[in-house]
Amino acid sequence: MKSTFLKYTVFGTLAISSFTLAGCLKDNDEEIIDHVNTEASIYVLRSNYKGSDIRISESTLEGASTVGGVVISNHENKNLTPNTIAVQSTWRGKTRGILVQVDQASKYTFGDSISMQLVGSTLSGSEGALRVKDLAADKISIISKGNNKAYLPVAITNLHAKPGDFESTLISITADVDPEPSKGQTIAGEHTLVDSENKKIVLSTNKEATFSELALSPSATFQGIFYSNQGQLELRMQKAEDLTFPSGKIYAGWPETFEEPYQQKTGYAAAVINFPTGPWNLNQSLQGNTAGRDRIVSGKQSIRFQQNLSTSAYLQMNFDLPDGASKVTLWYGAYYTDRSSTFQLESSIDQGKTWQIVGKPISDAHPTSQSLVAKQAIFLMDIDQPVRFRINKLGLGTSSNTVNNGRLGMDDFAIYKSY
Repeated sequence: MKSTFLKYTVFGTLAISSFTLAGCLKDNDEEIIDHVNTEASIYVLRSNYKGSDIRISESTLEGASTVGGVVISNHENKNLTPNTIAVQSTWRGKTRGILVQVDQASKYTFGDSISMQLVGSTLSGSEGALRVKDLAADKISIISKGNNKAYLPVAITNLHAKPGDFESTLISITADVDPEPSKGQTIAGEHTLVDSENKKIVLSTNKEATFSELALSPSATFQGIFYSNQGQLELRMQKAEDLTFPSGKIYAGWPETFEEPYQQKTGYAAAVINFPTGPWNLNQSLQGNTAGRDRIVSGKQSIRFQQNLSTSAYLQMNFDLPDGASKVTLWYGAYYTDRSSTFQLESSIDQGKTWQIVGKPISDAHPTSQSLVAKQAIFLMDIDQPVRFRINKLGLGTSSNTVNNGRLGMDDFAIYKSY
């Protein structure tokens, strides 16, 4: 389905903690049914495991007797671990998950808020992912149904660094399939997903899964439940719609991390910097390296855009990529505690003479006080000729009661080939 000109489709921005993807259910902002002194969080439960099975007591749960959360597993499509459900909750901004061994997994559906009386049951890691065992069915109560859950975009590098933080939770991964699948190859079986730093995770799909005949694209954003299976990191999708934003493979040498040369541009005045991917024009933007303030996703620095301007600030490629583009991804957030701002992705197929906006402007950059983790933006397009891109941070003027125009942080800019 190639086009002779440009045909853009933008599928929006994936927010780290608050954006709900398709397939989620009705809203319910709080995941934990919080009964003071009687209910503990999954975070507290997991923190007790030190490598050996333990019998859960009230002291394990800091005086509580129950643990609450929302069921995020859906067994009807036949791609999850039998006789277990995955339960997730958020406590003090920390989302954690746990597997719970049950006799009849089909009794519990995605979005069920449950309360579990865990005293006397077992917390075990001997079978891979941490799980609760020896829990009678009458110790689990369904409090409500249809509670909303979101997928958390995570880099594979972070899964390797802190697997326990993400185990048995809903995540999404943007990655290439290695080796590249042949045309018509299906998702059934095990496939290796790899990121730009050559970090890998296995995508597992049972041949009995209802979506096992789904075609596998060279690159995509894959959603599902994250498992640590005897040291093997594994993602299991739950439905066909969990394969999102399909595209060609990422260009070799991308994403651009703006890491080298280090701290060559520390002022906002316009200048061209030769990064590993090619020359970029930084106009009212610089290389920021302040940890906890700049939005550093990988390495030690990222791009920071100026605030309160009445003219645009740019991060612009001064070179073309030869094989078109099917997708662009990037990570962003407000600098430190600054206000949000508005930016847009633009493309050019005439060596930068004219530019066209891709999709819609983005205005939800969040401060570090809300989350230190950046958000990911994903854009799909169909461009089958040489192309370059730029970020245009709009010149909205000085921030006021009606205008948000703070500093903007950005990192790990990735472009995927046309296919």
